[in-house]
Amino acid sequence: MSIMTEMRDMALGLAARFAIPKVAGAVFPPFYPEGQPKDCEFMAMALEGGAGGISYVLVPDSSAAEYRTLMPETFVGCRPEQYVEAFGGSDPVRNMLGLAAINAICQQVMRLTGNAPGSAADSLGLMQIKVGDRVGMVGLFPPLLKYLRDSDAELVIVEKNPQLIERYPTLPVTLDVTALNGCNKVLCTGTTVQNDTLEEVLSHCSAAGHISVLGPTAGYFPDPLFARGVHVLGGRLVNDGLLLLKLIAQRKPWGTATRKLCFETGHYDRLDAS
Repeated sequence: MSIMTEMRDMALGLAARFAIPKVAGAVFPPFYPEGQPKDCEFMAMALEGGAGGISYVLVPDSSAAEYRTLMPETFVGCRPEQYVEAFGGSDPVRNMLGLAAINAICQQVMRLTGNAPGSAADSLGLMQIKVGDRVGMVGLFPPLLKYLRDSDAELVIVEKNPQLIERYPTLPVTLDVTALNGCNKVLCTGTTVQNDTLEEVLSHCSAAGHISVLGPTAGYFPDPLFARGVHVLGGRLVNDGLLLLKLIAQRKPWGTATRKLCFETGHYDRLDAS
């Protein structure tokens, strides 16, 4: 079973066990051909009661027309489960909506059960990067570059976008995922779940003693990832879903509506045992 399928089934199973509210609202930033600007990279779905879910606008130009038909008002009063059901297919717009709904459902369950870790953990710091490490970065992750700036660790950046090689000529960017084979620590952006590349990435991480998956869209329970060898899942927990929608629409920082979320394998009981 793929990671995406397992995440879909996890969310639908939670929705069958717990009281999940209806959708209270959604926000979709304008679509920009050839890539979203930084302040328009994410959409979100809010549930009645305040829980919410964030998803990356990972939509190719070929799906622009479908994306532009999304009207926030049509989501109000709908069940989030209906968007989860299509997650894991070949439609990038449905996968985007599905991930937002998965996050929203999981975060509602975190609210009901108290099964959400505190925000004290530094998800990047948990990598404990030191001299002699060979660090693989899957997706360009600027915060990690700051961590590595004063260290003697070796860095390998694996990207899908060939334009980044030209854009950052001084960085060790490659399109070859096998470059991860020699890395003892690996950081993946949460986008690798949404674009269905994480499993391929993990197949080249057998030498890694630490694997982290980080990003705003990683707001779900970590069980499917931890079962495949991931050690840390770091994302965002939505405190106020409707406020988040307003902030995204206004292209403002989300700090007042979200907080950090960090799961660690050594401090997490499996969901089915919680």
